[in-house]
Amino acid sequence: MNTPSAPTRPRRAAHRRAAAVLVPLALAATALTATAAPAQATSQTGEQPRKQYPVGGVAEGVSNFLFSPNAVSGVNDWNCKPTAAHPNPVVLVHGTGVNLGANWVKMGPTLANEGHCVFAFNYGMGSPLNLGGRVGGLTSIAKSAETMRDFVDKVLAATGAKKVNVLGHSQGGMMPNYYLKRLGGAQKVDRLVALAPTNHGTTLSGLVNLGKALGLLGVVNSAFDHLNLSGLKDQEEGSDFQKALWADGDTVPGVRYTVIATKYDLVASPYSNGFLKGDKVRNIALQDQCPKNPVGHVGLFTDGPTTQNVVNALGADKPDFKPACQDYGLPF
Repeated sequence: MNTPSAPTRPRRAAHRRAAAVLVPLALAATALTATAAPAQATSQTGEQPRKQYPVGGVAEGVSNFLFSPNAVSGVNDWNCKPTAAHPNPVVLVHGTGVNLGANWVKMGPTLANEGHCVFAFNYGMGSPLNLGGRVGGLTSIAKSAETMRDFVDKVLAATGAKKVNVLGHSQGGMMPNYYLKRLGGAQKVDRLVALAPTNHGTTLSGLVNLGKALGLLGVVNSAFDHLNLSGLKDQEEGSDFQKALWADGDTVPGVRYTVIATKYDLVASPYSNGFLKGDKVRNIALQDQCPKNPVGHVGLFTDGPTTQNVVNALGADKPDFKPACQDYGLPF
């Protein structure tokens, strides 16, 4: 048996001291890795985590209105493929007087971060008052619905999905009903979520009624027609468009509807006009959930409770959902 030389013993002692330090560190690292691994692969189906997008607010909305009317974070990734958790792509439909870039700075990336494939389009830009493609929703609603039909078909073809879900604001919550009822959209839409929609028309805080009483509404509507602004005329309470759209009822079979409105709406007024009647309809007045919420018609686009309701309606869809009463939108 050979006896270790003197220089060997110190080396072995050093190795033992190093092991005493490194082994616990290695075990700790292993434990941390084992704990962190499930968090990275949160999907039960082994799906990879999606990219997280920055969520915008009012400032980004103003900036996008001017400089990015055709794009917004998290929206229109044509390589996005729906997951088992969110099989239906979401199509966003902006309101009158704005564009997709401005309207969806918060909800577009929020839904993308939730795992949805999110898409949006501009429509109703044919008027000379569109400010270079920035002001939409101005022209005929029937024509705008045809634009929506073509866009939905493009989304379905790109994603391979059978149906889409729709989220719309103001006219964007009402116009899809024409697509559903008159253009065959009921076969391609699972859920319609509408924020302060101009369903059944608006009095615009009584201005439409005043125009009728003074005999001026006909003159105004003639001007709308001349400037290719019939999208405004179509949204008036009592218009020929509104009468024809709702003559056969509010809903179509197979579609689930959620309407989210604010009692302080001065644009789509009275706010209750936006509510629908039907078996698969949920009507929500935000102040019934959060009495102190001052949000107005425009402010819904960044309102916290509204966004939470949208995420629920396009996700778990719990009928008794209650949002946290915080991060209120603009009071106009």
